[in-house]
Amino acid sequence: MQTPTPSAATVKPTMGFWRCWSLSVGTMVGSGVFLLPAVLAPYGGIGFLGWAVTGAGALLIALTLGHLASRQRSPGGPYAFARDAFGSLAGFLVGWAYWISCVAAAAAIAVAFAGYLAVFLPVLADTPLLQAGAALAILWTLATINAGGIAGASLVQLAMTLLKLLPLLLVVGVAAFAGDAGNLPDFNPSAQPLLPALASAALLTMWAYAGLESSTIPAADVIDPERTIPRATVVAVAGVAALYMAATAAVMLLVPAGILEHSTAPFAEAARSLGSAGPPLIAAGALVATAGALNGILLVGGQMPMAVALDGLAPAFLARRNRAGAPRAAVLLSAGLASALLVLNYADGLVAAFTVLITMSTLALLAPLAIAALADLKHSWRTARGWALVAIASFVYASFAILGSGLEVIGWGLVLMAAGLPVYALARRRPGGLPRAAVMPADG
Repeated sequence: MQTPTPSAATVKPTMGFWRCWSLSVGTMVGSGVFLLPAVLAPYGGIGFLGWAVTGAGALLIALTLGHLASRQRSPGGPYAFARDAFGSLAGFLVGWAYWISCVAAAAAIAVAFAGYLAVFLPVLADTPLLQAGAALAILWTLATINAGGIAGASLVQLAMTLLKLLPLLLVVGVAAFAGDAGNLPDFNPSAQPLLPALASAALLTMWAYAGLESSTIPAADVIDPERTIPRATVVAVAGVAALYMAATAAVMLLVPAGILEHSTAPFAEAARSLGSAGPPLIAAGALVATAGALNGILLVGGQMPMAVALDGLAPAFLARRNRAGAPRAAVLLSAGLASALLVLNYADGLVAAFTVLITMSTLALLAPLAIAALADLKHSWRTARGWALVAIASFVYASFAILGSGLEVIGWGLVLMAAGLPVYALARRRPGGLPRAAVMPADG
């Protein structure tokens, strides 16, 4: 006798506050933070203002997402918010774009992991085929964990998040005792007008908050999601903002500005204060950070198509969960597509195509945040004007990020979303998902 496939309502939630927190933190804190101090060095002290602006904007978005999450427990995060506020088509396009961006990001992060691994296995640096093999190995190792069950995947995420924070906090601690204020750059070394320089620095730093929405997506697997998700999201963003600013300051205190500006591994330079063991420690931290971000991307990359399928807007097989509650088919499909993109990245002549796809995914991460802000504005305008003002500020910030990404990114992002229209039309013609009652309580 075949065991019935469990629905989102029958699987016991396993994610508490700390696992939700680690999903947002672990997805935000990826490999990029290890390069940002060098990227921001030419902006001097204005770089700190850039962090402050983007941290405040990210916190506004976190508050908006938390407010939306406090009213429902449907999986899908931005997808569910858009669907409830603006209908099936808007929800589908948000879910489609977000999922495609997860697939592209998973491929790129796996490639970045292979690059950091070359520090310990130099043969990888000169052998693209081995690099691709290493990237595929980490991708499918984490995909297998996610396909096995969300409890195991979220536990791995928590462990990796705690491990990846250690080298960053270590550098901050070293700077507190061994840092030299004489290494700090001038406030505005490029002598640019303040506002344009601040805008440029803010655009560089805002990408470091991509993933803050992650804990809203597996809502059906979260214990007391109406309370847990808002708290975890806001605490995650506030903590990461403080960590980013402290880590950037620490590197600037430990590395002279002239060296930092041209460094390709600023945290490794800062870690030289610890002796010969410092740089390898930071490289190991970057590996864990990259793997943790990849694990988080694969987790939400399985949850998003599952949420859309549960509403009958995607093939029904994507909604199926195994006994451990994992949307196995959705996870494996995401990993398979990411693997194809990864292989294209290593094929001669196709790197440019891969780069375009990554560029397209940038807007796909930002647009759902802007639409979520509009969704909260619609819900709050008449009943909670304070939250409505927060939603307006969140929308302005997300729109600023979208416009700052450039017309090319916006154009490709629109193409990406339009590509989902035939899929939506087919799904509507041949519905096969589960009704929303299967994932929401009667009072949801």
